[in-house]
Amino acid sequence: MRTALVWLRRDLRLADNPALHAAASADRVITLYIDDPDRAANWAPGAASRWWLHHALAALDPDLRARGGALLLRRGDPLNCLREIISEFGIDAVYWNRCYEPAARARDRLIKATLREEGVEVQSFNGNLLVEPADIKTLQGEPYRVFTPFWRNAAQSARSSRPLPAPQRLGNSADVAALSASSTLPLGALELLPRIAWDSEFSDHWQPGERGAQQALRLFLDAPVERYKADRDRPDRAGTSSLSPYLAWGNISPRQILAAIDARAGRHPPDGEGADWFVRELGWREFSYHLLYHFPHTAERNMNPRFAEFPWAEPDPVLLQAWQSGRTGIPLVDAGMRQLWRTGWMHNRVRMVVASVLCKNLRYHWSHGARWFWDTLLDADLANNTQGWQWSAGTGADAAPYFRVFNPVTQGERFDPDGAYVRRYLPELERVPARWLQQPWKLPAAERAAAGIAGTVYAAPLIDLAQSRAQALTAYHASRPEPAGD
Repeated sequence: MRTALVWLRRDLRLADNPALHAAASADRVITLYIDDPDRAANWAPGAASRWWLHHALAALDPDLRARGGALLLRRGDPLNCLREIISEFGIDAVYWNRCYEPAARARDRLIKATLREEGVEVQSFNGNLLVEPADIKTLQGEPYRVFTPFWRNAAQSARSSRPLPAPQRLGNSADVAALSASSTLPLGALELLPRIAWDSEFSDHWQPGERGAQQALRLFLDAPVERYKADRDRPDRAGTSSLSPYLAWGNISPRQILAAIDARAGRHPPDGEGADWFVRELGWREFSYHLLYHFPHTAERNMNPRFAEFPWAEPDPVLLQAWQSGRTGIPLVDAGMRQLWRTGWMHNRVRMVVASVLCKNLRYHWSHGARWFWDTLLDADLANNTQGWQWSAGTGADAAPYFRVFNPVTQGERFDPDGAYVRRYLPELERVPARWLQQPWKLPAAERAAAGIAGTVYAAPLIDLAQSRAQALTAYHASRPEPAGD
């Protein structure tokens, strides 16, 4: 009797799961998730991510049982846990889908070599990207640093493989569920849920797991995709896919999304450029993984070495906490940070604005923002989080230049013109007239009391946008860091 073990990580789904597909022909299939409290200590999953993980695991277990499998949960060092399970269940082969974070790659290389030396078959697969980061190179054989030529090359390979169906049956043995039940930890023992119920609104917005991912994809393809190019920058509209947390934990694969978009194109007349722009965003995700894979130091340090001597300011704890909690007095920034806290997600246009304020107006190193997002985002993903922050700070590959400073007032007036987004998350500004909503401190003094903002941070914001912008540009021109090369 051949027994296969599938080690699940950020691939919590049945469909288009190459490792699960490869294992399904075995007589017995054991699926395993290991919570490693010490894994990549600097970048262990944050609190919001762990909430998602808990509910995604809870959703996956019954789907596995329905196919004759079961989910085994363990906690501890992955190599030790794998060895224990290999011995306990008589495992012949171990399968997993590849991770690309620097610490995970090093860990997986060690585990693969060790288990093979011990006589166990080990295979790994690409389950989470359209293209392998190592497969896309410039004509000189180097990794890309600019998105457009990268995607021009990668897009040719992106549609080369189609998503795999979910296995109808996991092995031929009927004893898997019973064996697993006697050996697994209860889900609660992983202690993934927060001890303080700050996550009370998450379930109103999200359904972690494979079914939730498919539902979000269907809703997006029903209509919003047609308006994606125009609406993707509007935080006051439901114009984005909301798929990022599902992608981050592998409840859906990019191949599945791309196949669904192609299938829709075959059923519907052309819908403008919406679908093309969305596929391009999938390309940016691929580019982020490409960069992290080839430049692993970027999770901690600037991609552009010329920023090594840039005079970042020492964070003021009061200002940093005001930024984190959405109490700066700048409406679009505060709305975004409160959206993040309440829902575990923030609209991408607003992410760029709040990052610009932190890295440029406050001149704090981007790592302070990256750490906060890592802990509070449900879609926290090291590649995307790192490259997103480095792009906003001007320190990354193909980044917005540092001297491009987003003005949150004009950004709000342009992308939240009626103030619906700001009012949704800042009820204290409900009585501020629309004309002044994005800069309530300019409301005539006689009207501030009537608007309910007299004596509040919205009458006197903690950050002077004009003065801080000028100071940031002075620091930039004094240090003169140059853009990274192509």
